[in-house]
Amino acid sequence: MSTQQSHKITLKEFQLECGRVLQQAETRYFTWGTLNKQRNNVLVLFHALNCSPNAEEWWGPLIGADKPLDTNKYFVFSANALGGCFGSTGPSAIDPASGKRFGVDFPAITPRDMVRLQAKVLEHLGVQSVACVMGGGLGGMLALEWSIEVKHPRAVSMITLCSCGRQQPWQIGWSECQRQAIYADPHWQGGHYSAESSPSSGLSIARMMAMISYRAHSAYWNKFGRGVRSQDQSEFNVESYLHYQGKKFLSRGFDPASYVTLTQAMDSHDVSRGRGDYNEVLASVKIPSMVVSISSDVLYPSVEQEDLCSHMPNAQHHQIESDQGHDGFLLEHTKIGTLFRGFLLDREVEAHAHQVASKL
Repeated sequence: MSTQQSHKITLKEFQLECGRVLQQAETRYFTWGTLNKQRNNVLVLFHALNCSPNAEEWWGPLIGADKPLDTNKYFVFSANALGGCFGSTGPSAIDPASGKRFGVDFPAITPRDMVRLQAKVLEHLGVQSVACVMGGGLGGMLALEWSIEVKHPRAVSMITLCSCGRQQPWQIGWSECQRQAIYADPHWQGGHYSAESSPSSGLSIARMMAMISYRAHSAYWNKFGRGVRSQDQSEFNVESYLHYQGKKFLSRGFDPASYVTLTQAMDSHDVSRGRGDYNEVLASVKIPSMVVSISSDVLYPSVEQEDLCSHMPNAQHHQIESDQGHDGFLLEHTKIGTLFRGFLLDREVEAHAHQVASKL
């Protein structure tokens, strides 16, 4: 694995799409590899809803020397999204104006805010262009938004996995059910809870709901069947697994208000909002793009990625056969790595051909 470095940068002010201005907006980010002299060998990795900015935790087998995200060639960048709780400004951060936690007073944010803030971080690093923006789920939304919203440093190519061009009622419904679980926790207190007494039970239940949407019917049957715990015949193995996942999520220190903020931001995702016709907006994405779906994904079905790809003039769609459901983009490392390696190699060949042609 290439040497990992963790960084944090603070912007004095950051204008949000809603009109509010964040003071002292922080972004925590990780890097791997070395930025080249042209400052254009950057791969921007966007994390999914529940992930941290440390991409080694979710795409670790793909990052490193001679791996699909080759740190001999690329400078890999991965930041905690605005609104998150792993080092970037979000509801759990201190509001400079009040000296207290933002909590539910944290302003409404969108994927556009997230990518514009990260673009400013890369500008600070002197990045001139981005070789590829990529991510799955929420990360896929951000990759697509970057290709439309960010003019500098502009993306030369884009990869989006298990995502969409606009959040559908099915996904919004799942998110709202999870938020209601958090709201129903007595410790929520209208969102004005303390760090010492947070609605952890509600967040745990929200995570349990999410784990069902992230997997597939066949995967659950193959993993659990109708098995029961040997010491307690009244509890099915799948129940035990979901309770474990809920508790595990709490142990990571995820903030409930961040979960609410990030899911609401995802629900706001619509590339056509304020831009015009949906199909025409997607048609404006002319950079080489790869759209990846998982055959068993019930949260973001393959039909959504097929539709997304059909409107972008320079896009290719690949479906990965897997019974892992939506989480396949975090688990099918070998198949995803093969796609990444091929796509990035094609971009390198194209860039070399362009350089040769420009000299003739």
